[in-house]
Amino acid sequence: MVQRLTYRKRHSYATKSNQTRVVKTPGGRLVYQYTKKRASGPKCPVTGKKIQGVCAANPTVSFHQFSP
Repeated sequence: MVQRLTYRKRHSYATKSNQTRVVKTPGGRLVYQYTKKRASGPKCPVTGKKIQGVCAANPTVSFHQFSP
């Protein structure tokens, strides 16, 4: 029989912020692993095109990326 999976967090709806993937643990259990949302990267405010040479990162990561 197929093993049933339950969410680890309390948020139980399949929304964009609650994306998961199934991972098999070393003990043989199947558990949900929460995935982060993909970052779109910085864009030019005038043209709307991507800025070359700057990698796509989420706001919290990109804040620490350019600090000296």
